[in-house]
Amino acid sequence: MKRAQYLFLSIFSFSVVIFAVLLQQTGYQGVSFLPCPLCILQRVGYLGVAISCLLAAGITQLKKLFHGLAILAAGYGVAVAGHHVWLLSNPGESCGIDPLELWINQFQVVNRLPWLFKADGLCSANLPAILGLQVPEWSLLWFVTLLLILLITFFRKPKA
Repeated sequence: MKRAQYLFLSIFSFSVVIFAVLLQQTGYQGVSFLPCPLCILQRVGYLGVAISCLLAAGITQLKKLFHGLAILAAGYGVAVAGHHVWLLSNPGESCGIDPLELWINQFQVVNRLPWLFKADGLCSANLPAILGLQVPEWSLLWFVTLLLILLITFFRKPKA
């Protein structure tokens, strides 16, 4: 993959996190979108893709290593977002205070950057759809897209 492509994937992944923070701060259709523990874990996945792609663009000697780390981060994101979508279709599976929330909110990074990493919402909350999809469904779509792009470009033979 070319440097510009890595930079595009990095900027895209950072943009998804920025959009999530804006949605959290401003809401949508008068509804507050507080991030749940799975939302926070998805942000970590996007940040993993973004940072790995940024490093792959900047350190060409370790490009394959960072590309592989981006694949792992995107695969992790697919798993977390997939579980979140499953929870939305099975709302009885998550109720009350999520034990994952207590675990995530104990980290030092949460205390330093609560606007980015503090989990306050419920994973099974039925929030308004944005352009026909729930936020976790959008997240799953973007993670699958990132994963496919990264996998295809990782195994593609370089042109002579």
